[in-house]
Amino acid sequence: MTDDYGGIIGAFPYAFRATDSWLCRSYVAVGGLLAVAVSVLFIAAVIGIIAGTTGGRGGSLTLSRSFVAVVGLFVVVPLVAPVLFVARRHRRDDPATDRYDAALATTGYLFVAALYAGLVVSVPPDQQTTPTGALAPVVAALYALPQLAGLVPPLLAAALIPLCHRALQ
Repeated sequence: MTDDYGGIIGAFPYAFRATDSWLCRSYVAVGGLLAVAVSVLFIAAVIGIIAGTTGGRGGSLTLSRSFVAVVGLFVVVPLVAPVLFVARRHRRDDPATDRYDAALATTGYLFVAALYAGLVVSVPPDQQTTPTGALAPVVAALYALPQLAGLVPPLLAAALIPLCHRALQ
């Protein structure tokens, strides 16, 4: 293995090769694909907002453009953070263990689940469907929460990533 992975894009194949944890390898693949998909969605949203607000004066229009970009960063950074932590630890030849790699992958998957839960909570009432299936009670409970509560699960899960990194160092 080479000692350098050449930035954020190169960290993904480097972490995939460097780890022995299958859970971590799966998160490197899934987290990378999700990060690309979310990035494309937010870039399209920013382009759509810019196209819809051209010709307008600054002020709140400029703020809404910036807000979408910042929210995109707050979603993408926790998706890639576990991979970057794992790649960094292996590159520095710290005593990397499968336990560390698996724990970081678990926090990444937890963030993905928390992001989904936050999205379910924030669905507007007129767009909510009647939940069916095994998870119907969970979805109904998430629908019952106030929409602003949708911020809590992703924020808590995102905070858990660096906490886990620090705890296992």
